[in-house]
Amino acid sequence: MGNVRSEKVKRVARELIKKYPGKFTTNFEENKNILSHLVFVPSVKLRNSIAGYITRLVAMSQQQSGKVSTSLNR
Repeated sequence: MGNVRSEKVKRVARELIKKYPGKFTTNFEENKNILSHLVFVPSVKLRNSIAGYITRLVAMSQQQSGKVSTSLNR
């Protein structure tokens, strides 16, 4: 089973990736800090959900383009 994320988290994450391409990485901690500097998020839980989804989207896009080493592939 996978994680359930609200449409709000998904929409905000996709918009941020589109608006700031190349800014986010596959590192969750870095993405949390970048997200805190770019936009105001009213709660820590929401910020972490968005940062986690951004991390997942970046990892999936890199995997599809063949840029991720085999140790990250599941």
